[in-house]
Amino acid sequence: MAAFAERLKSLREARKLTQARLAELIGANPRAYNRWERGNFVPQLDTLMKIADALDVSLDELTGRVDTVREPAVHNPKLHALLKDVDRLPDEDQQALIILMDSLVKRSKINQVMGT
Repeated sequence: MAAFAERLKSLREARKLTQARLAELIGANPRAYNRWERGNFVPQLDTLMKIADALDVSLDELTGRVDTVREPAVHNPKLHALLKDVDRLPDEDQQALIILMDSLVKRSKINQVMGT
């Protein structure tokens, strides 16, 4: 269990997230999350999947089974490089970008539906 707890903490810190923020992202109680990082408990599989998604790692990497290299979800090289930098921004700046990106995507979808 200690190895999982250390890996969880390391992955979280690499993404510059607090325990409370990661708990919020996965919909978990911050106290429960703290217990996972201390090695007192291991989360259920559905929670492990949420953690892996939030940290952008595979379940194998999260659980220490294998270090995997994931193909970027964004195939535009410039956008992919920019997203790596965005991942290092403070949470409130990331939230602002999420709102902006979401509105641009919604506008594009509306334009497609409207035929403009």
